[in-house]
Amino acid sequence: MYNTRIFVLLSTLTIVLLASCHHGSHTAYYASPSDTLAADDSTDWLPGRHYDRNYNFIVQTDTLWLSPQTPEEVLADVPTDTMPVERNSIVAVVDYRVIAADSTDSVWLQVACSSELKGWTHESTLLKQVSPDDPISQFIDFFSDTHRLIVLLLLLVIMAAYVLRISSRGEAFLVHFKDINTFYPTLLTLLVATAAVVYATIQHFTPDIWQHYYYHPSLNPFTQPPLLALFLALFWLMVITTLAAIDDVLRLLVPSTAVLYLLGLLVVCGIVYVVFSLTTLILIGYPLLVGYATFALRRYFLHNRTHYICGHCGQRLKQKGRCPHCNAINE
Repeated sequence: MYNTRIFVLLSTLTIVLLASCHHGSHTAYYASPSDTLAADDSTDWLPGRHYDRNYNFIVQTDTLWLSPQTPEEVLADVPTDTMPVERNSIVAVVDYRVIAADSTDSVWLQVACSSELKGWTHESTLLKQVSPDDPISQFIDFFSDTHRLIVLLLLLVIMAAYVLRISSRGEAFLVHFKDINTFYPTLLTLLVATAAVVYATIQHFTPDIWQHYYYHPSLNPFTQPPLLALFLALFWLMVITTLAAIDDVLRLLVPSTAVLYLLGLLVVCGIVYVVFSLTTLILIGYPLLVGYATFALRRYFLHNRTHYICGHCGQRLKQKGRCPHCNAINE
């Protein structure tokens, strides 16, 4: 058991070190000064943006349409053509124009897949069809999609109903209610609740920090602002605690019961995350977190923690008396 935990900890530390040295997975296109149509503005950029020239996006929609003509020509109704850029193509930001007379969007961006394929589009149009060329940013996009969240929530409800039905028959264990003798599942739910509160706090009070992180993500907490660093530290603690919880559950329960317990743990963590993410936005999540932590810790230490060890077989016992494992009497 101890060898397994040492392996888990070493593996997690390796992942942390590798994650802090993240680089993009695609071949980036870099715009040269000759690519820009406004060489005089080569050192300027739009204020309030978290990307700059040579920033790479990946196309997420079926087709991104670009205009080879300048924005001025498009707005002047000069006959124009369009160029398609297919899904999963990498485009780099080359230049920009601010056209105050454009009622649709005053900001135009020129992007390029190569020196031969480059064109213009509205900034608002581009940002709706692309995401930063980074797997962390794309992961954020995936779980920010409303339709996906609705589907995941429905699956979570179905799983919760199934686990509760089995548990009500006394056939399954469930964290907080009919728990087993390991603190890791309880700790995991508390970490998830805390991470949800911190995440919602960032979204509510400092959205610009999260926006900047979206365009420049990293899993290294030591390079981020304090609140974001706390969220990333909680993320890594959840990873380590999850592995430790799985190890303990598989050790304490038979495989079929262990799978059902882990499924129930997943459901509880999902519900906890949704509840605290939403309630923190209306400032109820903070006192609710204190109440939940009190409830979870009280349930574990009063009802699930074992205080004794059998003197004959070494198994943990909740109380003195006959050992249910070897029938030895412990006084």
